[in-house]
Amino acid sequence: MKLLHIDSSVLGGNSVSRQLTAEIVADWRKAHPHTTVEYLDLAVDTPNHFSADALGIKVGVQAQPTEAQRRENEVSERLVTQFLAADVIVVGAPLYNFSVPSQLKAWIDRIAQAGRTFTYTEKGPVGLATGKTVIVASSRGGVYSTSEGGRAMEHQESYLQTVFGFFGITDVRFVRAEGVAMGEAQKSAALAAAGLDIKALIADAANQPQAAIAA
Repeated sequence: MKLLHIDSSVLGGNSVSRQLTAEIVADWRKAHPHTTVEYLDLAVDTPNHFSADALGIKVGVQAQPTEAQRRENEVSERLVTQFLAADVIVVGAPLYNFSVPSQLKAWIDRIAQAGRTFTYTEKGPVGLATGKTVIVASSRGGVYSTSEGGRAMEHQESYLQTVFGFFGITDVRFVRAEGVAMGEAQKSAALAAAGLDIKALIADAANQPQAAIAA
C-alpha cells in the first residue's frame, strides 16, 4: 500500500494541520505496517500557479511545445503520476481566508487532468482516480461547523470534498480541529477531539479489508 502525505501550511512547526497529518500517518503505519510513505511539502516544493504554458501542451496549442511548456508539463506529470500511484492520500489543509492555501490549489490544478484523473462523456464528467482513500486534516482558527452562517463561509472542506469526488474518489474523510486561534483552552480541546477522531478513523479503516482500501 502506498500513502502520499501532503502538507500545505506555511507555518512550519507552528502548524496545527501539520501536527494532525503527522499523527494520522503515524497511526496509519501502525495499523498498516507495510505501507510505504511518500512526502510532499507544498509550502517548500510549490508548483507554479496554473498558466497558459502549463495548459498549452495539454490542449495541443502548437505542434512543437516551447521550452516553458515542456518544463511546466514535467511538473504536472510528476505530480499527477505521484497522486495516481497512491492508495491513500493524507492532506493537511488549513483554512486560509475561507478557503485552502494557494499552494494546495496549485497542486490540485496540476492533477486535474482530463484523461488522467477525469474524463468527459456524453453523460457528463466521470472520475478516473477511483479506489483511493483521502484523509483531510482540516484546521481552522475559528469555528465554522456549528452554524449555518459558518458553514456558508467555509470553502475549504466543501471544495476538497467536491474536487476529490470529481476525480472519482468516494472515500473522503475529514479530521477537523477548529477554534485553534480562540485561546489555548479551545486549541487544546480541539486537538484532543481531533486526536480521538484520528484514532476512530484509523480503527475503522483497519477493520476494512485491505483490498478494499487499496483497490
